[in-house]
Formats: sequence, C-alpha cells, structure tokens
Amino acid sequence: MVSLQPPAPHIPATLDEELLCCLAPGYPDFAAHDPERVARIGDEVAYGFTAMADVAQAVSIFGSARTPPDHPHYILARAVATRLGAYGFDIITGGGPGIMEAANRGARDAAVRSIGLNIELPHEQIVNPFVDRSLRFRYFFVRKLMFIRYASAFVVFPGGFGTLDELFEALTLIQTGKIRHFPVVLAGSQHWSGLVGWIRAQLLSGGMVSPEDVTLLTVLDDPDAIADVIMHWRRRQLETYQAPAS
Repeated sequence: MVSLQPPAPHIPATLDEELLCCLAPGYPDFAAHDPERVARIGDEVAYGFTAMADVAQAVSIFGSARTPPDHPHYILARAVATRLGAYGFDIITGGGPGIMEAANRGARDAAVRSIGLNIELPHEQIVNPFVDRSLRFRYFFVRKLMFIRYASAFVVFPGGFGTLDELFEALTLIQTGKIRHFPVVLAGSQHWSGLVGWIRAQLLSGGMVSPEDVTLLTVLDDPDAIADVIMHWRRRQLETYQAPAS
C-alpha cells in the first residue's frame, strides 16, 4: 500500500541553508525568527572582528582543497606564502587541505601568523595542521567579509567553484570602488590563461567590461614576482589610507 502521509520536512544541515530556504514550504514561522537570526549573524561578525583585530597586514590565499602535497601548485603556494611572510604579511586561508594547507605551511615556514577561516559544511572540513589561529564560521558571507577586510591582496591558485567565487567577489568590489589598490594575482599562468582569454574575447569585446577592468588581474608564476607586486600595492594602500596629521 502506498503511504498517503506527506514526507517529513527537510531539516537544514547548516545555518547557511536554514537562512537561504525562507521560501521553502514548511517554514510558516520563518520571519518570526528573523530577529534571532540577525542576532546570531551580528554575534558571528563580532566574533570575527575580535579574533582578527590584531591582523594589520595579511594576504588571503585561495585554491583547491584537493591539491596533493607533491603537486607543483602546492609547492608554489607554499613558496609564495613564505616569500610574503618574509615581507611581513600574515597568511589567511580557508583553513582546509590542499592549497590552503600549502599556504599555511609557508606562513609557518616564515614565522608569521598562519590563519585559517573554516566554514560549517554538511560534511565537516578538517583544519590543516599548519594553522596557528583557527576561526570557524557558520555563514559564508561573514567568512568572506573576513577574507577581504583583513587582507591587503588576494592570491588565487587553481581551484573550484569556491575559489572562483572569491576571485570574482574581489574583482566586483574593486570594479565598484568598494576596495582600492587591492591586487588580485592569479598564480599559475598555464591554468589561468584560458579564463583571461575568455574575459578578453567575450566580456571585453562584448562591451561588458572595460579595458581597465581586465587589468585588475595579474597572472604570475614566480613567487618573488608575486610578493613584489603585492608589496608595491601595499605601499599604495598605506599612502592612500594614511591617517591625517593631528
């Protein structure tokens, strides 16, 4: 006999899913709990701000969690983080394996802060062993705020949807003037050349972006060159946001 009972309502696996499913049936009192949600979000922002308050100069590094330690991208990410650390930059990653681990490992090599911003997922992500300061977030958008607010630059290695999300988020913020003198470096020209070519062939030629927008991306392979570019723009940032003399 076929059961006529309605299926049990789906229980969101994360707070992000719970936040984003407000139009789903079965949540008639969703809006009534919004004040509690707003308070939780505010608490999480305050938690991040407090934990990161002493981070004054850092670089956020992104890339695939699936990159093994013997891969050239892993080796390059570790070297880039080490070079940046020599310039005094702390290193921020998502705290997971792969490229994130490589960058945190490079920070450890350079004896600078090695920071991991982990995220609540349906399947728990393990924090890599090279993170010295680990933060755990429940909301993706709060975590993304921390990646931007406490970074002087982004270095983006080959990765999946999450990596591309962070890349285009930064480009949008730069393009719209929300952040200034913020370099975005694509590490690994062989991987990124196709994307840059597509941007030129499709977006630029179609008038969807300007030539200046295309120059927001810098593609490099050499760790020293990457560190030098970021240090150049860090000087511009310090000049732009220098506090007025009292």
